[in-house]
Amino acid sequence: MPEPSAGGSAHEDRLDLSAPATPAMLDLVHSVLEKLWEQHEDVGTADRIRFETAVIEVLGNIVEHAYELDAAPADVLRRFDVSLSASDEELVARFGDNGMPMALDLSEVAMPGEDAESGRGLALAMAALDDLSYERVDGRNLWRLTCRRRD
Repeated sequence: MPEPSAGGSAHEDRLDLSAPATPAMLDLVHSVLEKLWEQHEDVGTADRIRFETAVIEVLGNIVEHAYELDAAPADVLRRFDVSLSASDEELVARFGDNGMPMALDLSEVAMPGEDAESGRGLALAMAALDDLSYERVDGRNLWRLTCRRRD
């Protein structure tokens, strides 16, 4: 099981993790978030919930959609990297993955109807965050999630 590594400056605590992009890694990222909260006990419950919701929803989308089996070559090692950080002002997650490019316009993301069985992940993340960005750089999907601290 991959282990998170610590980094950051005196005013920022950061944990980094590189792992296979599998559903089991959602639990591992929950554990990494718990380590971040141990390092930054002053982060309030509401901010933790907002941030964790967004992180898990975006990771769920990476695991589910970035590696469509019929589109990705079988020999591609499906991996993601995440950096989680907390400062006095904000909580930030940066994801990178080597999955397929996403045709995504974040300005068009909306909550689906109540009968929909999927499609809520990014809408929930956007509602929880102050900023969500996505870009494709050098063959990698890059996500940045920012949650300004309110409590």
